[in-house]
This record gives sequence, C-alpha cells and structure tokens, in this order.
Amino acid sequence: MTAELVRGQNHPLPQARLEVRVSAGKPIVAGATLSDENGKVRGVEWVAHPGSPTLPGLEVSKQAAADHRLAFDLDALTEAVHRVSVLLALPFGVGGPGRFGSVAAPFVAVTGLDGSEIASYTITGLDAETAVVALEMYRRQGAWKVRAVGQGYAGGLAELLADQGLAQAPQLANDINEAVARGLARSVAAPPPRTADGDRSRHTAPSALGPEQGGPAPQGAAGHVPQQTGYPAGPGQTDPSATTPPSRPTGGGPVNYSHPGRQAAAPPSPPPTAPPAQPGQPAQPVAGDATGWSMEERLYNQVWGMFEDLARTTAAYRSAVDFADSRMEQELDRVLSDPRSRIGGQADAARETARAKHSQLVDQARAALDRDLAQLSAEAEVVEPALPTAFARWDSPVWQGYRVPMEIPMALRLGDLQLPESSGLSIPMLVRLPLERGLWIDSGRAGSLDGSLADSDELRRLAMDTAVAHAARLLAVYPAGEYTVHVIDPAGSGASALAPLVQTGVLHTPPAAGAAGVTDVLARLTQRVDLVQMAIRGGAADSLPPDLDTAEQLLIVNDFPHGFDDRAVTQLRYLADEGPAVGVHLMLVADREDAAAYGPLLDPLWRSLLRLTPVPDDHLADPWVGHAWTYEPSLVPAGSQVLQHVLTQVAAARRAWNR
Repeated sequence: MTAELVRGQNHPLPQARLEVRVSAGKPIVAGATLSDENGKVRGVEWVAHPGSPTLPGLEVSKQAAADHRLAFDLDALTEAVHRVSVLLALPFGVGGPGRFGSVAAPFVAVTGLDGSEIASYTITGLDAETAVVALEMYRRQGAWKVRAVGQGYAGGLAELLADQGLAQAPQLANDINEAVARGLARSVAAPPPRTADGDRSRHTAPSALGPEQGGPAPQGAAGHVPQQTGYPAGPGQTDPSATTPPSRPTGGGPVNYSHPGRQAAAPPSPPPTAPPAQPGQPAQPVAGDATGWSMEERLYNQVWGMFEDLARTTAAYRSAVDFADSRMEQELDRVLSDPRSRIGGQADAARETARAKHSQLVDQARAALDRDLAQLSAEAEVVEPALPTAFARWDSPVWQGYRVPMEIPMALRLGDLQLPESSGLSIPMLVRLPLERGLWIDSGRAGSLDGSLADSDELRRLAMDTAVAHAARLLAVYPAGEYTVHVIDPAGSGASALAPLVQTGVLHTPPAAGAAGVTDVLARLTQRVDLVQMAIRGGAADSLPPDLDTAEQLLIVNDFPHGFDDRAVTQLRYLADEGPAVGVHLMLVADREDAAAYGPLLDPLWRSLLRLTPVPDDHLADPWVGHAWTYEPSLVPAGSQVLQHVLTQVAAARRAWNR
C-alpha cells in the first residue's frame, strides 16, 4: 500500500534499489546530494546534477524535463553517507516559470524497480521559491527511511546548497544552470493540460494552517484576524496554461464555477465524472470530481471548492443587494432634492418606481443565489456520504465500520461552516494534518445564535465534551502508536467529560491534577520540544534518546488559567508557539475573561490558537470578502455509542502495537 506522505512524515523503505519519479507539469531540474552524519555535503563530488548525473549508488536526469526517473542503490553508497536529498529547481534564464508558485504542485513518488509505489508526496505551499528539497532518504538504526521535506529556497540552488554546508555552492549552482541551458534542446516538453468541458476543476490546496493560508480565521475580541486559518487560500498566481477562464452562468444552463484561480491540470488518475446532463438542466454532481492523486485528496479539494463557491456566490448576492439599496437611495434623493416634486402624485410615482426597481434587482440577485445554492446543496448531498472517517460527521455510517488506519489522513474535520443566506447548507470545516496550530475551545460565551442560553457550568461541560470529541477524532485517524494524548485537569472538574478517554485506556497517563501534576506534564513536554529542536538545528535528528516518544503529542488543558502559576503560563505559551513544528500540540478549554487578571500577557497565546466554540457562533471570517461564518462543532449525537466503539478499537490497537 502506498504511503501518501505529508510534510515532515517519514516511512520505512523495504528495499535498497529504488526509483524516485518526479512529475511537475513544466520542465524542471532534478538532482541529489549526499550528506554525512551532520547533514553536511562535503564537496561538489557529493552532488549529482545534469552536468554530473552519476555518482556511486545514484543517477539523475541529464536535462530539464516535466517528468524524471532518478535511480538509487542505497547499498552502494559509502558508509560516510547518512542522507540522500532529492532536489528540484526551476531552470534559470531560459524563459521558463520564475517561481514554483506559478506551476502545478510537484509530485514525487518513491517506487520499486517494478514500478510499485512505496511512498508519495505532493509538494504544496510553494510560492516564491525556485529550488526545493523534495524528500530525503536517511539511515536510521541500520535501516533506510524516506521523509517528505518540501523545504523551498527563494535564492535557488545556490541558497539550497549553501544551507547543506557546501562551500562552493554559488559556483556549482552556476555550473548546473549552464549544463541545463546546454541541454535545453533535449528537454522534454510538458504534457498538455487535461480539460473537460463542463467539469468543475479544483486546485490542489497548500498545507493547511500554514502562513500561506487564507481560510476562515478566528476573530478575537478586538477584531483581530490571525493569518493562520482552517482553510487554505487560493494558489495565487497560476500558470495560464493550467487554468480555465470563468464563464458567466446563463439563465437555463448549469452553473460554471470555474475561475482563473482553479487549477485545471489533472493528475494521471482521472476523477470520476457525472453522467451527461439533459439539455437545459444543470449537471448532476458526483463525489470526488475534483483533481487529486487519491480519492481522499479529491474529496478534500471538492469540499474546499464548495467552501469557496459558497463564499463567492454569497458575496455576489450581497454586492447586488448593496447596489440596489444604493441606487434606490440615489433616486429617492433626486426626488427629494427638487421642492416641486416632494409632494403630490409625481413624488409618489417616483418613489414607487424606485422601490419597484429595487425589488426587481433584489429578486434577480436572490434567484441567482438560490440557483447556486441548489447546485451546491445537491453536491453536498452526494459528497457527505462519500467522506472518509477523518472528514465525516460522527453520525456518518462510516464510523460504524471503523478500523484503525495504517496511514495518516491529509485533513481532519473540526465542525461545519454556514452563512446566513445558506440556511440548511453546511460546508465541512477541514484542517490539514499534522496540526500546525493549537486549538482553543472557548467556554466563556453566554449564549448561542439559535437563541438558546446556557449558564457558565453548562458551557464548561459543553466545551469539555467538544474537546474530548476532537481528541477522540485525532486518536482515531492516526495509526496505532503515532498519537499520544495528555490531559491536565487541575481541579478534576472535567472528570465526567473525560470518562470515555480514561475508561477506554487511550490516554498516555491518567489526567494530571494539582500543582505537582501540572508541573510534571509541562516539564516533560517542554523538554521534548527542546530536545527535538536542538536535534533538528544541529542536523542530528537521528540521535534523539531511544526512550523519546516519537508520536505526535496533544496536551488538553481544562479550566485554564485556574491552577497555573506564572511559570506554567510561560511554558504553555512556549508549547503553543514552538510545539507544533516538532509535533507537540495544545488544546485549551478556557474562558478568556477568566484570564483577565493576567492582563495583556496572555494575548499572544490566544492569538496563536484557533478559537472554536461549543455552541454555534459566527466568529470565523474568510479571507476573500470577510464573511462572518457560523461555526458549529462536530459533536457525538446524544445517546450514540460511536465514541466508545472507536476508542475501544484505538486502545486495543495501541496495546497490540506496544507488545
């Protein structure tokens, strides 16, 4: 089974003789570097590139091409080599694209000599970079593994090679560019983009929760909208050959959502297509009709496209209504500005005409919105039942057949998003994995949008239920042994909500209580962050202590800041800022008003977390037009045993994995 890697994830290599296949859609340069135990390239003789394509144990392409096949024999490498990095770069000075952000996301796959895929990685999130370390193969305890890297460099090959410790980096970068220019006549042209009339094309989204994203962002009390968000932004400037211009919807035809920001180039495995529509009828939606290298990625991109479509069609409706209001006000002002027409039948007729025009414009806008909402609702009806467990609601039948997965999914559902104009239509809120931002479950709201009121005790209970549901979902979508959950409950007030986690035995240790428990858990996790950071910065990621838990870590903190002194607060801020990069994540269950005594000290902590609510609330804003989206948490239905069923299987898999 192919492992579809995300940035930072590794996978064992079962054999030494391998191929790395690269597909980029445009001619690019492929190469490889050899590194010692310190991650340093000792000289130009440790770099394989088009000007010197062969080294003992590996061979790369001699020219720029849209597709590459690189050959590796890891057993043939010398003992001094501990790491092999696969490099990709854009040709310099040959009239090609000037940055990776303007081409389709490169795809790399590690395969056996028979072509069977072992691991694959789509390098998303690139923008101004012109060179990138795609992946690396490294020794670990006598065996080889592959890791998805995706580290880009705006300074090109010179900056990349210098970062790997090569003293002759600028000269070698020039030599590589000259070799590419000489072989340009032999370069392989990019394949034509695949298009299909009437199909809705989706782009491959960048890494979630990263700085390049622009999805719904939590809005703080002061109206601050942090950059990191739950949905990815559009791809920015795209290659004109890979886009389809938008077409205006017609009165009787289907709605075409295509626009220049959507990538139309499809991967080799085509998505499913809907049956042909009857003349005059909209096309029938089908689950998985977006582009992607797997059904999971297609569904993720399709959900993303639905979110964007709803944002844009609602923005068009609101803009049309604003225009109608402004036009009516102007016409009424003209009537009132003339004293002779303020009274009498002439004034009444002018007012009636202005109001009639206003109603006509609003009705036309509403009809267009209703048409688009009907199309999106029909799509949601077929997409929702097709979603895998990581994307599905807790009441979905897929949870009844749950089995502990073998691979990490690309995203996780945290709830649903809705706009006031789209009553009955909700879009799943998906965030990319691994999490790059902590979560704050707000227990401090006094009511909800549906008019129901809840006292503070009820809201705290609902907030803890929400936190447990999110933690259970995270445990459920990771393979056995690859996700560890810790809980700090200083006063034990969350014991009831935490019972499913405690009783099934999925927690690493029992919930920590009291000052001693808080100190112990925070000390262990901050020490883990320090150790991993030092190992990465020193280029010695393979020298971590053997007893270090390499799984992703999640810390749930209840009733913050009660029971936390200044040192503990500082440690939490450190975990929130530095932890996600090294696999330590934070989930606070807290009321911000309870932390008012700390003053502005905790403001950076709140801003670094994605705020979620235990009741429906319109606190999320999208990056395009600033819609206030209503967020509704993903909770387990009352009386359902699905949580117990899932956690029991997770616990059994963990016990089997530990044996």
